[in-house]
Amino acid sequence: MKTKSRLLILFPVILSFFVMGFVDVVGIATNYIKADFGLSDSVANLFPSMVFLWFLLLSVPTSLLMNRIGCRKTVLLSVAITAVALLLPLIDYSLGMMLISFSLLGIGNTLIQVSLNPLLANIVNGDKLASSLTLGQLMKAIASFLGPVIAGWMLLHFGNWLYLFPCFLIVALLVAIWLSAVSIEEQKEEKKSSFVQCFSLLSDKFILLLFLGIVCHVGMDVGINMTLPKILMERTGIELSEAGYASSTYFLFRTVGCFAGVLILAQCSSRKFFLISIACLLFGLGGLLFFDNKALLYASIVLVGLGNSNIFSIIFSQALLHKPSKKNEISGLMIMGISGGAVFPFFMGLLSDMMTAQLGAVLLLCAGAFYMIYVGMKMRE
Repeated sequence: MKTKSRLLILFPVILSFFVMGFVDVVGIATNYIKADFGLSDSVANLFPSMVFLWFLLLSVPTSLLMNRIGCRKTVLLSVAITAVALLLPLIDYSLGMMLISFSLLGIGNTLIQVSLNPLLANIVNGDKLASSLTLGQLMKAIASFLGPVIAGWMLLHFGNWLYLFPCFLIVALLVAIWLSAVSIEEQKEEKKSSFVQCFSLLSDKFILLLFLGIVCHVGMDVGINMTLPKILMERTGIELSEAGYASSTYFLFRTVGCFAGVLILAQCSSRKFFLISIACLLFGLGGLLFFDNKALLYASIVLVGLGNSNIFSIIFSQALLHKPSKKNEISGLMIMGISGGAVFPFFMGLLSDMMTAQLGAVLLLCAGAFYMIYVGMKMRE
């Protein structure tokens, strides 16, 4: 009975990771917005920056808010903000409204990224945390995979990719209702933390290493999501409606990788699996650098998706287990690293415009992957 009760609590928390995955719609949405409004790469790439900038500004304040109102209430607040973000494009599809929508999506996703992982840590034992976080990332990857598929299907059958938003809106509301109906016992921290105390954790070299790892990983993830359709269009001459499936392929194999990771991490060293994943990622990025053939490019996308599927959960679990008594503050700092999703696309857009090719963007992705090798070498077993 106790196991059944735990599962009833765990299900809405894991499904909340699906809502977390809504943020990845910015990749395919940016490509549609660029085409609809005739924007350059550097200007179009400002849209995801509007999403991920909020991770830099609000992650630590969210961890302090979470100490006051609890993880579950913070997750519910994030879902409400996300719902508003999904509603706005249906009211007015304009550049200004999309900037507001993306900003609210970033605010809502900051809240859920900071609060959802510690909420899960209140339910799952420490020795199973890495695999449980990977299961959550699997749910997030499924949402990320479905975004481009639903957008393309809506465009093909109804002439408007924006109909993706009400589909996600309905799911968000259902998750909010279920999560609000369960009661979760949360561990209270005896001493409230301040901004200074949160940022002082970066003086720990291992925490700083992992924080910069999150910056690189998320920056690469967002950059890959945005750049893959452009690479396919540039190298093979196909249209955006078809090239958008490159992002879906990436997220499909991220999903496959997450599913495999749930099983492998229960048996294998996190460090060893991390290094294998980075090797797979580098081989895939090498293919994106040199191949022009459509089949070979898709094979490279498969490798990139598999390689990038478990990086976040391994880094995050290493950070939480390093200082479990400071899990809320650690979560805030790690999620602040998601602001890398604002930094990488901006510079990738500049390099692409300077080189008049997506080669510049892929070179920056490779630089991030090499740093991840360094993170893996310093990681603990």
